Amino acid sequence: MMRCLSRWTTAALLWVAFIPLARADTLAATVEQWGLLGSWAVDCAVRPDRDKGALLTYEIRTDGRVMYRRNFGDARDENEVVSATVNAEGVLTVMVYFPSLHQAREFGLLLDKDGSLRAIYNRSERGEYTIRDGKYVATGVPTPVQQRCD
Repeated sequence: MMRCLSRWTTAALLWVAFIPLARADTLAATVEQWGLLGSWAVDCAVRPDRDKGALLTYEIRTDGRVMYRRNFGDARDENEVVSATVNAEGVLTVMVYFPSLHQAREFGLLLDKDGSLRAIYNRSERGEYTIRDGKYVATGVPTPVQQRCD
């Protein structure tokens, strides 16, 4: 009985140890296969600026973590992508944890046939939207198309 319990305990410990590795591989594979990796901007020729457009970069670190960097010109930050899934319509749902905001945000991205990227929605973990149905909630203006800059 003790030997069987020991085997189960060892198996459970190994399973728990490998879950983060498997999740990281799956997350990295999802964003890579979908085509998210790299830098994106509304206009790659314009220097990053809070009012004229940020440079947004997604990368996989050597430790397997997927990172989301934002460059606003006068300010920059780096945040970890904690999940990514693709739905039946091809929308990539990304969850990013922002330590400076003490919150996670979920956003949906759509990759057009021409290779451009567009935000379809952006919401807080409380369900408060800043972008819904491809439009800014505050203004009703459609979100701009972003191009790959690298």
